[in-house]
Amino acid sequence: MLTISDLGFSMAGVPLFEGASARVPGGARVGLVGRNGTGKTTLFRLIRGELSPDAGTISLPSRARIGGVAQEAPGDSRTLIETVLAADTERAALMAEAETATDPARIAEIQTRLTDIDAHSAEARAASILAGLGFDHAAQARASAEFSGGWRMRVALAAVLFSAPDLLLLDEPTNYLDLEGALWLESYLARYPYTLLLISHDRGLLNRAVNQILHLNNRTLTLYGGGYDTFDRVRREKLALQAAMAKKQDARRAHLQSFVDRFRYKASKAKQAQARIKMIEKMEPIAAEIDGAVAPIRLPNPEELPPPLMLIEDATAGYGGQAVLSRLNLRIDQDDRIALLGANGQGKSTLAKLIAGRLAPMSGRRQVSGKLRIGYFAQHQQDELSASESAIDHIRRLRPDEPPARLRARLASGGIGGDIAENPVSALSGGQKARLLLALAAIDAPHLMILDEPTNHLDIESRHALVEALNDYSGAVILITHDAHLVELAADRLWLVRDGRVAPYDGDMDDYRRLLLGRPDAAPGTSGSTSGAGAPQPRAARQSKAESRKALAPLRADLRACEERIEKIEAMLAKIDERLADPGLYDGPPDRIEALQIKRAEIVEAQARAEALWLAAGERLEAAEAEAAGTGVEV
Repeated sequence: MLTISDLGFSMAGVPLFEGASARVPGGARVGLVGRNGTGKTTLFRLIRGELSPDAGTISLPSRARIGGVAQEAPGDSRTLIETVLAADTERAALMAEAETATDPARIAEIQTRLTDIDAHSAEARAASILAGLGFDHAAQARASAEFSGGWRMRVALAAVLFSAPDLLLLDEPTNYLDLEGALWLESYLARYPYTLLLISHDRGLLNRAVNQILHLNNRTLTLYGGGYDTFDRVRREKLALQAAMAKKQDARRAHLQSFVDRFRYKASKAKQAQARIKMIEKMEPIAAEIDGAVAPIRLPNPEELPPPLMLIEDATAGYGGQAVLSRLNLRIDQDDRIALLGANGQGKSTLAKLIAGRLAPMSGRRQVSGKLRIGYFAQHQQDELSASESAIDHIRRLRPDEPPARLRARLASGGIGGDIAENPVSALSGGQKARLLLALAAIDAPHLMILDEPTNHLDIESRHALVEALNDYSGAVILITHDAHLVELAADRLWLVRDGRVAPYDGDMDDYRRLLLGRPDAAPGTSGSTSGAGAPQPRAARQSKAESRKALAPLRADLRACEERIEKIEAMLAKIDERLADPGLYDGPPDRIEALQIKRAEIVEAQARAEALWLAAGERLEAAEAEAAGTGVEV
């Protein structure tokens, strides 16, 4: 279907492809993966003919139809259903011709072709696609101009899916979908009957919707069979094998070179030395491919607060006197990891704003701990960044009195390195802007982090770094995301926002996926899937992790309290030593010196006791963590 041969292409003098080759067979569903900035979107433009390669060729069947979603979806007076139907240009042309054709033979040809392409069921198919992407029957009858840009992008996606091109090119299609739309799209693409090439950083989508992975790395392309997890395992094994072979070759070369160095100028061994020199020269270097490390993300841990962090009682939330959510009775503790489920428009962001204190309840009560600090991250905040200012300028605005080294350390905690800290925001990638927003949201070491679509523009490796950061974070998390994989790894509890209410969802993500797809076995908590014989259910695993964290929380709090006590004692001791080192002290009465020395002895004794308590607290925590690890629970 698609053949790429010895492709070479540079942009602004930077080579993106050098001798890249791949063959995608017809009917394959392929995920195109690679780090941000490696050229995935550029490859799509080359395939569509928008760019010309510097070398090599890209070939497709002569009459193959290529489809994709435009960068911007215009709005007009046509209804959504009319917009989607118009995407099938052949059907639209035949329907128009059928209205005016008079030749019986031509009329027969038109009707036969309309039957062949199943034109008469087109409206039902278009409505089904729109419904899957979040448009109900009433919305489908509205003009596309009435919708915002994000919703029009969904319409554009619906249109290209309906047109069913021979080669479907999708570039991060879930970025403008909610979780429900992403799960529906995943199911739809898994059944797509033609060739699909998909750019995505959504691991779940790449595991369930595609059957091959095309990896773009080091300016070349490599095709792997299976989904992302299979690709990841095979690639890691390949890298490990390459590293082992390279190490073995280096040892062999060093052994030969040692012989040459010892006997090169000894007459009796000269011939053998020359033979070994030739062996070294003939060795083909084994280039052990190394993945560049992804900058980690670190969220500062807050001090422990007594539970609960927040109580919302009999509350109503909305805008302009219009209620969106009502009868809210919710509790949030510091060890909570909560993911919000629910379609767009159901009120997830409204709930997030209420929890964050950015929206006052219309009625009822929102009660919070007196020292509670909240960090809020939302993708739309990228528009609030100053394009002309650097990342360090944004941090300095919040901490004007801190030295540059401390400001850079704060950026580094979000993965913004020193090499890009001074670059203007306009020059940062989407992923770098997301990391900057995360660093800004976490600057006060919040007790509660609210993350609204944090993974947009993050590549798979950066998403993994975010998961690790959330699992290491000791505060509470409220998560809104279309990335089901992130929910499965980072959330312990699920809240379903639907029909103006918020309630716990007792199932897991597999249950929820079946519920959305209308499966009969979609009752919450009925999932029978396991990772192996006797493996715990996902919800049970989440609960076990939450209970383990809750049990360990007092021990960790004790350890932090001991550390704080030691820091205070060390500060007191430093002040005493500073006074004892003052020459002027010894010009005064001796009893002042004696009093300070007695005080110092008491502080040193207190320091020893505090350090003993700290060691004991650390041992108790290590023992508890070891016990939890022995049961297979991640702590």
